[in-house]
Amino acid sequence: MKKELVMYSRSYGCPFVQSAKRVLERHQVPFREILINQDPAAKSRVLEWTSFESVPTIIVADKGRDLPFEPPSPLPAGSSPRGVDRGSMITEPSEEQLADWLRGHGFIA
Repeated sequence: MKKELVMYSRSYGCPFVQSAKRVLERHQVPFREILINQDPAAKSRVLEWTSFESVPTIIVADKGRDLPFEPPSPLPAGSSPRGVDRGSMITEPSEEQLADWLRGHGFIA
């Protein structure tokens, strides 16, 4: 596969990050993690994409890249990104939302 999952998260506890990791481990989906509390550029990207420091923000990227392979669908101004399938990105999804999004991108059957 020429695409990979990149999860923007934090180094300290977050229930949404733990939930996403459970789904990825359950389905044996490899991912690369970028910690926004240790990488100012990553934090800026997440703020630009979501208007919040929302984690996990999970993207489908070209291998080795830190940006979505295509621009994510826009969010209405001021709306929460939580659980919204934005095409190449999903933020703070429930386990079911994440599994559906992964299926849609061919990472799980």
